[in-house]
This record gives sequence, structure tokens and C-alpha cells, in this order.
Amino acid sequence: MANLYQQKDANIRKTWLLLTGFFLFIIAFGWLISYVWQAPEILYFAVFLSIIMNLVAYWKSDSIALAMSRARAISREGNEYIYRMIENLSITAGLPAPRIYLIDSPQINAFATGRDPKHAAVAVTTGAIQKLQNEELEGVLAHELSHIGNRDILVSTIVVVMAGLISILSDIILRATFHGSFGGDRDNRGGGGTVLLIGLFAAILAPIAAIIIQLAVSRKRELLADASGALLTRYPEGLARALEKIGNDQAPMRFAHNGTAHLFISNPFKGKEAINWFAKLFSTHPPLEERVRILRGMRI
Repeated sequence: MANLYQQKDANIRKTWLLLTGFFLFIIAFGWLISYVWQAPEILYFAVFLSIIMNLVAYWKSDSIALAMSRARAISREGNEYIYRMIENLSITAGLPAPRIYLIDSPQINAFATGRDPKHAAVAVTTGAIQKLQNEELEGVLAHELSHIGNRDILVSTIVVVMAGLISILSDIILRATFHGSFGGDRDNRGGGGTVLLIGLFAAILAPIAAIIIQLAVSRKRELLADASGALLTRYPEGLARALEKIGNDQAPMRFAHNGTAHLFISNPFKGKEAINWFAKLFSTHPPLEERVRILRGMRI
């Protein structure tokens, strides 16, 4: 585990390089479509929309994620158990204590959100508090605090925004194509059919690329948060047992959304976990068995 922090720094650098390339891809995508229809306003709109969505996501991403999950803020009164646990872990991790939210769901799950450690929040399901033993719940909360410490919460939000932007642009272009909008003289230009095919291919491929990048980033950070959380509690077995219980827990989560599923410690859509290599490519989380095996192989 001596290389854990070096690995964390390397992953953060790789992530920002990935996001920079992703942003350039959006600009290139907008330029291609504007070229196909000889409509530079499309490129201007793409840039403007990306800026607006980034600003909204940076300042309001936590509120949006919490609202979509129907999480409610709780006070210390009557919730001393969870408050003391998070505060003790935060002190150990050298982090400000995050805001604490509760999700009324029998499923064992939790997630962290926010733009930075000073504006972070942790949401825990009632099922996690009721079904997990002290060391197990501590492992889950340490995992979420590690996401905050590793700045995963901001990175995940940015990737979601970029993926959403590409999907919106693709939808606009596909609709415009089928309705014959944008540049009625495009068929009269030399090679117009070829350029149109390239534009359509980009419109179809872009959302797929966005999803793959989003899921790849999420999977890497789940493994890193597992390791960081185990170091924080000095007891990997606690989180390992919690993940086993999560795997055996088939309780549904009523307010689960595709847009926030990658934030949770485990996929909230029970019964839809990946069962083959192709499905795993589109899984928001590494297999629970793999995560448990890695945790039990740690030596602290």
C-alpha cells in the first residue's frame, strides 16, 4: 500500500487530462456539425451551452443529486450515532465534516457529492444504518469520505455534465437531420452526402463515447476509494463485509436514476449487475466480488 497515494495523484492527473481531451472533443464535434450544415452558430451554441452547464453543475451539482435521490438533511438531535461516526472519520482524514443526509430506503447504499471538501455532503440510506454493524457502516462512510478527499465528487460531476452535453448535441443534430433542417442547400455541395454521413456517424457515436468515459472514470475511483477508506479505518474487513451484505441485499431503491447511479457505493439498480465482459464495459461499478477480494488482500 506504499504506492497508494502516488497512484491517487497519478489517477487525478490522468483524469484531468481525460477531461481536457473530452472538452476538446466537444468543440471538435460542434465544429464538424457546423461544417456539415455550414452553420457556425452551431459551434457557438455548443461552446455557450458547455459553459452554462459547467457553471450550473459546479455550483448546484450536490443539490441536484440530493434532490433526485430524495435525500433529506438530518440534524444531530436523534442522529448522534451517525453524526459521531462521520465526525470522527472526518477528523482522522483531515477533512471538514460534511453535511449529512438520509435517504428513506431499505437498500444498503450511500454516496458523497459536492464541489469540494468544504461544500460536501454524504447521503446514507436508512437500510445501511439499520442493517450494517458498526465496523461495516464505518467502512462505508470512510469510502464516501475518501471520495471527498480524493476530489472524486467534482470529477464525477464534470464527466456527467460533459456526457450530458454531448447527448444533447447529438439529439439536436439527429432531429435536424431527419427533419431536413439546417442548410437546405447541403445536398448541392460537392461531397455533401459523404460529409453528412460523417456528421451522422459522429452524432450516433458521441453518446456512446461519453458513456464509456463516464463509466471508466467511475470504476477506477471506486477501487481507489475502497483502498483509501480501508486505510482510514485501518480495518479493510469492515468494508469487505459491508460490500458482501450489499451484494446479498436485494431491497429496491425507489428513487434511483441513471444520472446518479455512479455516485453510490454500489449500483442501486439491483438485479442489473454485469454478468459478462461486454455488460461490464457499461457497468458503473467494479464487481463486488473483485472489490472484496482486493480488500481482503490488503495488508495494513
